[in-house]
Amino acid sequence: MPVLPVKSYWPRAENSLAFYPKDPEKIAYGFDGNLLKKPCSTLNGQYSIVTNRHVGRDFMVFQVQFQPGALFRLMGIPSHELTNTFLDAESVFSAEIRRVNERLSYAKHYLEMIPIVENFLFYLISRSKNRYLRPIDKVSRFILQNPMTVSLDWMANQACLSQRQFYRQFMEREGVSPKLYARIARFENAMKLKNSQPSSTG
Repeated sequence: MPVLPVKSYWPRAENSLAFYPKDPEKIAYGFDGNLLKKPCSTLNGQYSIVTNRHVGRDFMVFQVQFQPGALFRLMGIPSHELTNTFLDAESVFSAEIRRVNERLSYAKHYLEMIPIVENFLFYLISRSKNRYLRPIDKVSRFILQNPMTVSLDWMANQACLSQRQFYRQFMEREGVSPKLYARIARFENAMKLKNSQPSSTG
């Protein structure tokens, strides 16, 4: 039986919640052969490095990509603690996420999974005490949508914070510095453009 190819996954400007209801995913940092098996559901921090993904033949992933700052607002976990790594979601949500994982394992199609995950997210939002957007979250979204070079002073001013406060709160919410976040977003946009127009040389 042929060996399944390894998927190299470049950094995206995102924090996410991922579910693996079928075959598990294994992740390697580099090519040292050290594979980490992911659990049924993971909270994924901001990656700044390429990872290599190994999957089974019956592989399925259902991923929730959070808007900038949303993971921090919902969970209260400083995002820099998750940079270039992941957490077993059951260690954070316990019984609630176990029920979600079990229901997803019996689902036959993505369309059946959507309301299961949506209801769980609504539950998280309802219990969050810090779910409202702050100016820094709007600045982070602006950087994601317009990842050009913008001065730290301008970004801090838009967030109504000093430069030091902005940098600290941005790290807390996104897991990397504002400049690195913008570079990751620019690289992601370039990769998406190349994938959609593979013959382009521009």
